[in-house]
Amino acid sequence: MSQMPQLSACPSCEEPLESGDRFCGACGYDLSAVPAPPDDHPTLTMNGAVPLPPEEAADVNWPVVPQPEGTETAPTVHLPTDLPGTDSGGTPLPSHAPLPPNAPLPPTGSPVSPATGVRFDRPPEPDEYPLQAPDPRVAADPPTAGGGVKVCVACRSGRVDPDGYCENCGHAQPRERDHMEQELGPLAAVSDRGLRHHRNEDAFAVGQCVLPDGAPALVAVVCDGVSSATRPDAASLAASRQAGEALLAALPQGTHPQQAMHEAIVAASHAVNSLAQEPATAREHAPHQNAPACTLVGSVVTPTLLVVGWVGDSRAYWIPVDRSSPPARLTEDDSWAAQMVAAGLMNEAEAYADERAHAITGWLGADAYELEPHTASFKPDRPGVVVVCTDGLWNYAESAEEMAEVVPPDAALRPLHSAQVLVGHALDGGGHDNVTVAVVPFPAPPQGAVSG
Repeated sequence: MSQMPQLSACPSCEEPLESGDRFCGACGYDLSAVPAPPDDHPTLTMNGAVPLPPEEAADVNWPVVPQPEGTETAPTVHLPTDLPGTDSGGTPLPSHAPLPPNAPLPPTGSPVSPATGVRFDRPPEPDEYPLQAPDPRVAADPPTAGGGVKVCVACRSGRVDPDGYCENCGHAQPRERDHMEQELGPLAAVSDRGLRHHRNEDAFAVGQCVLPDGAPALVAVVCDGVSSATRPDAASLAASRQAGEALLAALPQGTHPQQAMHEAIVAASHAVNSLAQEPATAREHAPHQNAPACTLVGSVVTPTLLVVGWVGDSRAYWIPVDRSSPPARLTEDDSWAAQMVAAGLMNEAEAYADERAHAITGWLGADAYELEPHTASFKPDRPGVVVVCTDGLWNYAESAEEMAEVVPPDAALRPLHSAQVLVGHALDGGGHDNVTVAVVPFPAPPQGAVSG
């Protein structure tokens, strides 16, 4: 029989007790029903396991961490992100050494690591919102009332206020950028919000021009806003527009396409940087905001030359018309995963399965440590198409071979249809991100096929 616990007060009415009392003299509470206190107080580790008793723990053969001779401090730990990678041309990526003591630190709440220059392109909370209005991909064109006033697509009667909400039922109206399509002669692009994000943070620009020798040139630029940054949709729109305009202005003047691409990326960077300029009081009201940022990938196609340029992890793929010829990826990501593969620490499957895979090491934005535009030129010996896209697509067709499988065989002849098919492939796969793709045929068609 266990010993009855010794109590100083009744658990029921807190009446003082005397030694040996079996019942409370005030309320009659049965004191023998009180459980005895435990003999020990085990401490749980963070994983919920109970530590071994001291006498058993002493017999555990714990591994000994070797220490450098003549010192009592632990050896230096090298993180995988400290290792440099290389870009597609074999040039070492810029090292991201720790900031000097007098260098300004990123603003509070910035997703940039000051030690490694790595930015995590993920918002702090899941960017998932229920749809408040019919999906613009299946809804009819928004109705209008007399005088061109928009009417709600949900209740079909309320007026839409300037903020995009119905004055009658309060439903948010579909945004113009939720789904965008553009076909311009022989090339086309499609952008979609996807199935999880509440807005489309991608943007694109397509165009065509004539070179000084009369040859045609096709231009496509795709940008992906960094979700963890402030106003990523504005950043991608500004970058794509500026880069597209810069290319269409420089190419007819005789600038070499590769040099024009480099200058266009620099111009796009300046456009995104300008978005960070704000009143001095703005930071007081939103101290955790960080500079707008985005990635960029672009392509220029002429009758004989194919040029690509990029910053970040948006990609360009080469898909030949003859599918017996091998396809190729034309860009190398500025990302943690790419650095791990380049350093030989992981293969691609392992690196991109890691939760850090999409941490980007290069982007356009005022808080980017160093702008390092990548450009490359190619001279394909056969016709094909260039697929320029954000990770919202290549997440579902990562390798060049997988991308070639989902690109329609007649992509060079039906670029808009092909872009629609590729966006549909991403949506069918889950649509976890915004998805944008441009399809550009190579070689560029003769001058007579280029509309003014």
